[in-house]
Amino acid sequence: VRYVASELATDITVTVGDVKFYLHKFPLLSKSAYLQKLVASGNEENNDEIQISDIPGGPVAFEICAKFCYGMTVTLNAFNVVAARCAAEYLGMHETIEKGNLIYKIDVFLNSSIFHSWKDSIIVLQTTKSMLPLSEELKVVGLCIDAIATKACIDVSKVDWSYTYNRRKVPEENGNDLNCNGFRNRPVPKDWWVEDLCELEIDLYKRVIMNIKTKGILSHEVIGEALKAYSYRRLPGFSKGVIRSGDVIKYRSTVDAIVWLLPAEKGSVSCSFLLKLLKAAIIVDLEEMAQEQLVRRIGQQLEEASVNDLSIRAADGEDVVYDVDTVQKIVKEFLMQDQNAEFESEDNEVQEIRRPGILTDASKLMVAKLIDAYLAEIAKDPNLPLSKFVDLAELVSCISRPSHDGIYRAIDMYLKEHPGISKSERKRICKLMDCKKLSVDACMHAVQNERLPLRVVVQVLFFEQVRATASSGSSTPDLPRGLKDLNIGSHGSSRSAA
Repeated sequence: VRYVASELATDITVTVGDVKFYLHKFPLLSKSAYLQKLVASGNEENNDEIQISDIPGGPVAFEICAKFCYGMTVTLNAFNVVAARCAAEYLGMHETIEKGNLIYKIDVFLNSSIFHSWKDSIIVLQTTKSMLPLSEELKVVGLCIDAIATKACIDVSKVDWSYTYNRRKVPEENGNDLNCNGFRNRPVPKDWWVEDLCELEIDLYKRVIMNIKTKGILSHEVIGEALKAYSYRRLPGFSKGVIRSGDVIKYRSTVDAIVWLLPAEKGSVSCSFLLKLLKAAIIVDLEEMAQEQLVRRIGQQLEEASVNDLSIRAADGEDVVYDVDTVQKIVKEFLMQDQNAEFESEDNEVQEIRRPGILTDASKLMVAKLIDAYLAEIAKDPNLPLSKFVDLAELVSCISRPSHDGIYRAIDMYLKEHPGISKSERKRICKLMDCKKLSVDACMHAVQNERLPLRVVVQVLFFEQVRATASSGSSTPDLPRGLKDLNIGSHGSSRSAA
């Protein structure tokens, strides 16, 4: 129950939810078109009692409006201003009823104070969700979003360091050194705003980032950093390439929005982040088009990835441990960059000379080594079919690399974990490596390796002898000493007998 301290007896009762307000008609009706209409249309017997059940903000917001009608001091802040604005709109407190009415006062407060404050703008934007759709119709949401986006894009020299002050990141805080020569004099980073925006729900966050991108002031790297920060904050387990159990639909909308917001420029985010995003997209079962877009983006930056990044787990219920098919698609996208370059050149009638591929030898070599290491990892899976291993290895076989030690290790690991494969399958997998490109250490290991077909061991011995011949300049060389020792030590084995 709410009363007004007055000598005059109250003549109207307004019930809002479960709260009764005992008030006077004159101050209320002089500022509210809605209450005027309600009282005028009420029964003569019952026009002293009014029930309002659907006013935005409920009893608290109505009390603010009622106090304003009585000329009392009304305290507005970032937490209650949207509710008050929507309640005032509901009650029809416009300038046409009385000059300087509540709607006008609140709009002035928003424009002169709230929208000039970074923190307050974010708080107000968060409160608009509970006032939808009215807060949207009144353009409070749009004005908040534009105010936040504008501040995020201003020159960092005009940003107060207090905006970006984070106690966990400032070492001086531990020593209680809060003087002006401490954190306040540090240069403000371009991405100073990204952590604060992580407080927003995905639908509002998406609109803010879109507004920032539309302004075209911030670099695509800063936008990428913002999306990365939001992903780590809003998707539990994202940093480890998983998503903890929870609201899958909610997580799906978050992942979908982040994929959709990714800047088009290559290098906006790291390949590692893109692969984490792909893993999340697979877990939440994002639509195929979004996953394909991520695969395409990852393929363009594949040389940056690590084996751990590529370790995409297979779907539940599958026999294999890793999703090798997706990695195969990524590698194809990487290699396709050179093919696309040639195709575009052929279609260009003005350009007579073919433009070379856009992939450098260094990036190709990095990817070849990456896939060799990835093959060694997936080879540990006892259920991995040989065809998947071979198909992926053959994709990068076109990339020339000085050493085949990596693919040898992967082959050896596969043979070790799959002892039951046939002789023809052993030959097939061993064709993936070039014995001439094995290092001395790899050769030493290979000639003792009982898992390799005998023909491969003979090839290794032969090419090592040829290499020794070339290095010594002798016309009738002996086997290298290390290989001689290996041969001598193998008497009695099936290898020496053969």
